[in-house]
Amino acid sequence: MPDSGQNHRNLVVEVVGARNLLPKDGQGTASAYAIVDYDGQRRRTKTVFRDLNPQWEEKLEFLVHDPESMASDTVEINVYNDKKTGKRSTFLGKVKISGSSIAKSGSETLVYFPLEKRSVFSQVKGEIGLKISYIDPPPTAPEAEAAAKEKKPGEEKKTEEETKKTEEEKKKPEGEDAKSEAETKSDPAEAPKSEAPADAPAEEKKDEKKEKKKAKEKEEKPAAVEKEKSLAVAEVTAVSSRSAMKDLEIRSLCGGGGSRGGGAFDLVEKVPYLYVRVLKAKPAENTDTDTYAKIVIGSHNVCTRTIKSTDWDQVFAFHKAGLNSTSLEISVFVQNTVETEKDKPPSKVDTCLGSVSFDIHEVPKRAPPDSPLAPQWYTLEGGGPGGDVMLAVWFGTQADESFSEAWQSDSGGSIVHTRSKAYLSPTLWYLRLTVIQTQDLKLSGPKAQPASADLLVKAQLGQQVFKTSKVSAGSSSTWHEDLLFVAAEPFDPFLIISVEEASSAHSVGQAKVPVSGISRRVDDRSVPPSRWFDLHAGDAFAGRIHVRTCLEGGYHVLDESASATSDVRAASKQLSRPPVGTVEVGVRGATNLLPMKPSGTTDAYAVIKYGPKWARTRTILDSFNPRWDEQYAWDVYDPCTVLTVAVFDNTKHKSGSKDTRIGKIRIRLSTLDTKRTYINSYPLMVLHPSGAKKMGELELAIVFKCNSWISLIQAYASPLLPRMHYAHPLGPGQQDLLRHTAMQIVSARLGRSEPPLGPEVVQYMLDSDAHLWSMRRSKANWFRAVHCLTRSAEFARWVRGVRAWTHPSTTLLVHALLVIIVLCPHLILPTLFMYLFLIVLWRYRGRPAVPAGMDARLSHVDAVGLDELDEEFDGFPSSRPPEQVRARYDRLRALAGRAQTLLGDMAAQGERVEALLGWRDPRATGLFAGACAVAALVFYAVPFRVVVLLMGFYYLRHPRFRDEMPPVGVSFFRRIPSLSDRVL
Repeated sequence: MPDSGQNHRNLVVEVVGARNLLPKDGQGTASAYAIVDYDGQRRRTKTVFRDLNPQWEEKLEFLVHDPESMASDTVEINVYNDKKTGKRSTFLGKVKISGSSIAKSGSETLVYFPLEKRSVFSQVKGEIGLKISYIDPPPTAPEAEAAAKEKKPGEEKKTEEETKKTEEEKKKPEGEDAKSEAETKSDPAEAPKSEAPADAPAEEKKDEKKEKKKAKEKEEKPAAVEKEKSLAVAEVTAVSSRSAMKDLEIRSLCGGGGSRGGGAFDLVEKVPYLYVRVLKAKPAENTDTDTYAKIVIGSHNVCTRTIKSTDWDQVFAFHKAGLNSTSLEISVFVQNTVETEKDKPPSKVDTCLGSVSFDIHEVPKRAPPDSPLAPQWYTLEGGGPGGDVMLAVWFGTQADESFSEAWQSDSGGSIVHTRSKAYLSPTLWYLRLTVIQTQDLKLSGPKAQPASADLLVKAQLGQQVFKTSKVSAGSSSTWHEDLLFVAAEPFDPFLIISVEEASSAHSVGQAKVPVSGISRRVDDRSVPPSRWFDLHAGDAFAGRIHVRTCLEGGYHVLDESASATSDVRAASKQLSRPPVGTVEVGVRGATNLLPMKPSGTTDAYAVIKYGPKWARTRTILDSFNPRWDEQYAWDVYDPCTVLTVAVFDNTKHKSGSKDTRIGKIRIRLSTLDTKRTYINSYPLMVLHPSGAKKMGELELAIVFKCNSWISLIQAYASPLLPRMHYAHPLGPGQQDLLRHTAMQIVSARLGRSEPPLGPEVVQYMLDSDAHLWSMRRSKANWFRAVHCLTRSAEFARWVRGVRAWTHPSTTLLVHALLVIIVLCPHLILPTLFMYLFLIVLWRYRGRPAVPAGMDARLSHVDAVGLDELDEEFDGFPSSRPPEQVRARYDRLRALAGRAQTLLGDMAAQGERVEALLGWRDPRATGLFAGACAVAALVFYAVPFRVVVLLMGFYYLRHPRFRDEMPPVGVSFFRRIPSLSDRVL
């Protein structure tokens, strides 16, 4: 066992056992052991002799030297047969597990992985059960605390702010400590600064006051640099589980969302900004009054917050294109309280301490991955009391680390509702409750309960309430029914189970099941244990209930429209596979937007969703042609998924009302070529009660990068959903109900973020109303089905033309082809597939040049009536007048009548086939039996090729040899009775 240590993360691999191994010892058994390799470390289990289902139950520990790169590491487990004769062990199978699928200790579950082959010629069978998790060490005291003990007595004094900062450092997780340490090591130029002593021997002969000032500046510079680095860490709103921040795969490249190295911002234009960071001020005279700083550049005039500590640490970003002056001035003011007359409150008078001016032509430029610009002390000038101010001024782009948290001149300054943000949907699980039985029920209540009363079990998780069927009342009742809930991390504290009387809803008793104690499973091979819970009516004992509960990690909880799903991974992280690639999206801007507010303005922002990750751009105020130029990246686990981008008008920052939708587009990743950058403008269409309207255009840049072609091809061969969806499928009605519940949970969780992502935004992105009735959608689906049958109709018309000898040369060629096929039947399939291959190659030239967006014609919005649109926007239940609802109902009845007739005709054809064999019409069945006997003799005597050739020639005979009446066989079949005449 390796030393767990206090400064390293530990990886724990529990090798539980294996089952159904392949016999390898020549006697029908195997002596198996497992070898686990991780990051150059190897551990071995014991050997279990002569057992095809060995049980090891061993925990093997490994050191994780770099927790940041653990997600890209791989754990490999090889199983061998131990021969114990000096010969080489026989290979039984292997398993490779990605580090990104390893759960934290306490949330791991037993997973049986199928053993894989080592090569094409390997013979492998069975599966191995593993529990894999990682353990983080307890947080230790930071290095700064140890260094503080070695300081000189004159250096031990700390300000109140530095003490608070040290306490925050203690609370940092290990990943951030390691990251901060790595940053310090990577910048050797800053290390000497932070370690520089406060007193310099070379300056001993200078003025004492000047020496103290220099020492103080040297102490504050490292703190400012460290604070600058801390601002570079992206703030991501994690509304999910305990490991949401670690699992967040969004790498927002728009300042504060992460970075991806040297290729950052290659999909959007780099927008220059003037950054001004104001940290603190030091007045010449000590004062305890409120202080603030004012920044003036041309028409821009903005102030920091007013506080007494003179420690603002605020960043301001001015769009360079909007600057109308070359002079930047930063002034510091103090607010003095002046006593006034009696019965009047004291007034405040602002006194300027001085100002600092800069010529923006002399401001330095800085772009990541350059180190942050260190702030400096500047002397306040201008005739006031004077003092010093610490600040930094530089030119950067939207890729700067300070951009996301800065005051931005083009997005409403410091308004929280206009900032860019990344969000994470909560991790969703299915919670299965199996109600088995009850015992010792106390049915006596406040009123006499009849002996024949029916009972049911009601379960509630949060706002979800489900009930079992009714059973006869008694001291013991049995159900054996499953109730399925949607549970979101962090889970609700309790699952409430109550037994009620069906007729009066009187509660017999209630039990609370802690959700945190519910077991988890990832497949159907393990059965969770059942438990007995006491039922209580108030404080009195009311009986017992026997239930089985588990969190189903093998399902993917659908929370969006099935036709536009962006994630198909199972809920359990242990079942996830490594990503097959990455998709990068550059939201460049929008053009020709329409006015959305009564005042004639539009404040637009974009939202991008892929998988559980959401990204929101900043809001550009009062612009019909906003330019965001923000870039984001996601990991892709399945190429056959959809990316959704929508644009909204921000109204929350002014009136607090719901944001208005401007338009939405979807892009299916499987339609993208790998490593090809697509830059295109897509129309933004919105459906209104008055009809469809084009609201503008959205310019996007998107690129899909593949990590491994083999993994990408394997994704096309794998099932779309996890195994549990096929082993224990959910019914269509149950699936729709659970999907709607999941949408509500995601909407509620994201609505509690800061800034909130409103329910109207989430529901529009998830297509929450896709299941509602719409005449327009029904027509669109009908014409889609008709279009799919167009090729078949064209082929049928071509065959009709061949039979009619419209082009005699074509008909003669078909006769020759028939003879070749009959005489050489082995050429049928090769010819067919070669024909398809050539068609695909021919159509390669006409492939789509850019990924398609929303199609107004396909959506059937150009030929829809106003009444049909009003019906689509009507809520549920309807709020329209009774006469209008009656008219729509009559129209729906007429449409349903046609569908009813079509279904009846389809059923009649099948019933005629059954009647032909069931002697419902004795004469027809007798004639059919005689025809079958004659056909058997004919086909026995005549070679099959001759029969096929004669039938083909007869079918293709010249029209002069054909009759206009239907064939005898068709007329005979139509006369066979169906069951239509027996329907009431």
